[in-house]
Amino acid sequence: MAEEDAAINRCPPGGAEGIVRLAAVTGRPVRALDRERGHEGPRALAVIDEDWCIGCTLCIKACPVDCIVGAPKLMHTVVDALCNGCELCIPACPVDCITMKDVTSPLTGWQAWSAEQASESRRRYGFHKMRIERDQRENDLRLAAKAADKLAHLEQHSALTDPQALARKRAVVDAALARARATRSSGKG
Repeated sequence: MAEEDAAINRCPPGGAEGIVRLAAVTGRPVRALDRERGHEGPRALAVIDEDWCIGCTLCIKACPVDCIVGAPKLMHTVVDALCNGCELCIPACPVDCITMKDVTSPLTGWQAWSAEQASESRRRYGFHKMRIERDQRENDLRLAAKAADKLAHLEQHSALTDPQALARKRAVVDAALARARATRSSGKG
């Protein structure tokens, strides 16, 4: 939205007042809420039917504010105070054990949120994004190190390896290590 590649009317939780506020900040015209994105309504809370939950962890991965806790093959639950009602966990659930419970009727849209709740949700989303990016960087570095170890092992046993194949493998590993170093040196690691 800040880069003008998304419309200001795509936020059902903010509702009509949210669109008016975004229009004031961005200088764009006020438009009706994009119904394809959802509808303005009361803030909701995700509720997991614990009898049906199979512990697949897909809802945990889908949650942008990390409010769902559990472990693989064990029941999951929602930390009520942290849920922002985004509903992203619902399509992720393969057994349809997640429902949404209205927690703010008759208040809808902007009125359904306190400033503190909105701020906390933004903070948790920022942390979630940072954690996902960090985990990806760490995984990339771990895979590059594993590839380097494997290559070193192959080089030790080079009599059993085709020199051209070894050179190709070395080039792939060197490129992966260079990307990891570039990521680390750019301040992201």
